[in-house]
Amino acid sequence: MTAAFSLEGITKRFGEVTALDNVSLTLNEGEVLGLIGQNGSGKSTIMKVMAGLHRPDTGLIRVGGNVVQLRSPLEAAHVGIGLVHQEQSLITSLTVAENLFLDKPSTSTSMGVYRWGDLHDRAKHQLDKVELDIDPFTPVSELSFGQRQMVELAKVLSLEELVHGHLVILFDEPTAVLTPPEIQALFSQIRRIKHRSSVVFVSHRMDEILDISDRVYVMSDGRNVADRDKAHVNVDELYELMVGKQRVDRTARKPREAHLGAEPALILKNVTVPDEIDNISLELAPGEILGLIGVQGSGAETILRTIFGMADSWTGEIEYFGAPLRVDSPPEAVDRGIGYLPAERKTEGMIRNTSVSENVAITYGWQHGHGAGLISRGRERGMIDGWVKKLGIKTPSTGHRIDNLSGGNQQKVVLSKWLFGKTLKVLMLDHPTRGLDPGARADLFAVIRELADQGLAILLVGDTLDEVLTLSDAIIVMKDGHVSARIENVQAAPPSEEELVKAMV
Repeated sequence: MTAAFSLEGITKRFGEVTALDNVSLTLNEGEVLGLIGQNGSGKSTIMKVMAGLHRPDTGLIRVGGNVVQLRSPLEAAHVGIGLVHQEQSLITSLTVAENLFLDKPSTSTSMGVYRWGDLHDRAKHQLDKVELDIDPFTPVSELSFGQRQMVELAKVLSLEELVHGHLVILFDEPTAVLTPPEIQALFSQIRRIKHRSSVVFVSHRMDEILDISDRVYVMSDGRNVADRDKAHVNVDELYELMVGKQRVDRTARKPREAHLGAEPALILKNVTVPDEIDNISLELAPGEILGLIGVQGSGAETILRTIFGMADSWTGEIEYFGAPLRVDSPPEAVDRGIGYLPAERKTEGMIRNTSVSENVAITYGWQHGHGAGLISRGRERGMIDGWVKKLGIKTPSTGHRIDNLSGGNQQKVVLSKWLFGKTLKVLMLDHPTRGLDPGARADLFAVIRELADQGLAILLVGDTLDEVLTLSDAIIVMKDGHVSARIENVQAAPPSEEELVKAMV
């Protein structure tokens, strides 16, 4: 096989943290290389070194056998390397066509003025490559997440007209919020482009890795611990290589009776948010985990945001432990003992440029003596250290900046700020395992079960059907803003995944 790209002895440090430790990697022409590892293992750092976003401290980078210096994404693009971002890079206020060529030389501009006809035709050509049938002049803000992901891919594939040689395309968690049909559409495109491209594919989902990859490269603590042909490895072996222990088979929760007959923590009656959800009714009891599932835009996330005071306008009734509830802002919801873990952790869940400790204590720190913006001592510090250990948050210290943690570890910090509270009664989780590796996901499952056993009412929008089936006592399926199915006694009589999919689409 001919090597399209290689790293040789790459080391990268960030202060006291060694993110990559003498890593070597070879990517062959026409190959899909699956890249896996726990949160903080070095996966994202490798991708950023390959894409020119980080410069290694030591080691060599070769493209087609030639040593290159990648000092920026533009230099990486010039040698045929493109990154499809996990945190999408599109500018939502611009059109699809403008985004496709914003960072590349283009014949569609003359002295800073667009030649709109030429721009339209060139953009349409790129969109045709990924079989995305939309108007190139559509604002990105009007696209679904799946459509945006295809535009990201089209943006990278526009390198084909700029580079004569082989392309290297990097996918960093591209399926995190895609529906099953969108994932299969993406995989179809990856298989199609292999004739001229090599691919590095990062995912925490082992089944996806084995589906799309030719070879699997395993990272742990900044080092390579295994390199396996996919024909000679299975999900359990990959899990053990990555986590260092055998995977525990999926065990559903034991059927719970404690919440049956208890006064509901939450009751929604005919709740409507214009153009998003219509006449939604549900009940959630203390100690119950109620799973909400649906495709992107089904309305499941809107239910959570409405309860948390984030909907601009809504009608209907919400009762909270028997009393009417209407909150107009998240602080009011917090004061009533309602917590919300958003899917968009970077923009809605965490405070950037601050420490892990400050992010954990920001919501309920006052209950443990936190005040006046000071980092707490004594009991509060002990509580923070306890949650960092319990959730397995990888950080040099609780004083470390949250921005410098991996995405999965940031997610765990955002969750811990809610668990830190003593007055929390209802916790709403919107894709809580997004960005978590299998080991961290299993640990989080245990925490969620424990919280429910202690009487916390939990409303869960899951990342996968398996996740919802594993954790939920009852499930509500959402479709086009309506409830399309309700399943009770999930743990005693679980529905099939096929049954749930039929109700979703």
